[in-house]
Amino acid sequence: MTTENTEISAALARIAPSRTTAMTDRAIALRDAGRDIISLSVGEPDFATPPHVVAAAKAALDDGQTKYTAVGGTARLKAATVLHFARDLGLQVPVSQVTVSAGGKQAIFHALLATLNPGDEVLIPAPWWVSYPEIVRFAGAEVVALATTASGGFRITAAQLEAAITPRTRWLLLNSPGNPTGATYSARELRALGEVLARHPRVLVMSDDIYAPLRYGPNGSGGDMHATLAVECPDLAERVLTVSGVSKSHAMTGFRIGVAAGPEWLIRAMERLQSHSSGNPCSISQAAAVAAFEGPQEFLADWRERFRARRDACVAALNAIPGLSSPVPDGAFYCMVDATPLMDHFGPASDPNRDEALALHLLEHGVAVVSASGFGGRDGFRISFAADDARVAEAIARIAAALTPAALNHANLASYTSVTK
Repeated sequence: MTTENTEISAALARIAPSRTTAMTDRAIALRDAGRDIISLSVGEPDFATPPHVVAAAKAALDDGQTKYTAVGGTARLKAATVLHFARDLGLQVPVSQVTVSAGGKQAIFHALLATLNPGDEVLIPAPWWVSYPEIVRFAGAEVVALATTASGGFRITAAQLEAAITPRTRWLLLNSPGNPTGATYSARELRALGEVLARHPRVLVMSDDIYAPLRYGPNGSGGDMHATLAVECPDLAERVLTVSGVSKSHAMTGFRIGVAAGPEWLIRAMERLQSHSSGNPCSISQAAAVAAFEGPQEFLADWRERFRARRDACVAALNAIPGLSSPVPDGAFYCMVDATPLMDHFGPASDPNRDEALALHLLEHGVAVVSASGFGGRDGFRISFAADDARVAEAIARIAAALTPAALNHANLASYTSVTK
């Protein structure tokens, strides 16, 4: 068999498969084979999509809303998006500066592909969401990691940002609350970053606020109004792209709807690219998203409280396991777990990906997690606590059993192959 016609593009060769989806796929395959696997690898709320959203999708089908729409979304959804940004983020934008995509990931992909050239640099705080660096590399640009620590709240500082910017810097990517750490930037911290950015007019900023409704204050209230860069630094608004959606806040991951607000030139560029990739987002999903943004929001208080209770239980249980430690996340539904004291069981310190062996060891014990190295970190793993309370508790009990001295001494490292293979 010849391989002359199986060569992939140089752009695709620059990127790796997503470890979150790869681990989730591995867990599904094991379950299909009869194994009892608890998946804490996917960032997907376990709550049912709100009934009024489901009803809107059914009504759209009954009404025959099954044709093409405008590439960047229906006028109705764009208007609802303006409402969402104003109510939930405090961001006032005209309809002409919003667009709708097939998920927030597509909006990010299109924004970066529309603006990056070879040699450009993109600053990304690490640990990062798995797709950020891969999209940058696909576009031919260079990733510049801004390392953060648990002791520093997994947030970059103004001084760190200033030191990292060069004449080649094109974007800074901010995610608050963040995946995988749950870290949230305060208004004061964003204003400090804004002072630095004001001195570098070529730098665009991606403000990924998809988890904004899932911030935890007293009694799960969400605390103060979510802080976002375009609001805190209005002089920068013309170079900030704010990304949001309905996947996390309304348990609508399968509907694939993301929204973005930014300068009109960038929105039009994104829509030009979208016109040749997916075309318009699903018409039925758009009708459902209108209901999500315009309909009742009271259920979110209950969801936040339930997530907050899970968060507290998870952090306590994880920190009780010898060798593991997890800070308390400010938002989203993830715990970034450090396992440094245990890592010599899974490879030499010189191996930055040895935590993948740890993740596969936990999978052998019935729990799917994602290695920290998949997020630009190391020597640990991320769990999602967006799962049934009893299953989360059982999963952490399995993790504890897998990390006892006896279980570690019997770990079969030779049997562990990369999760993406």
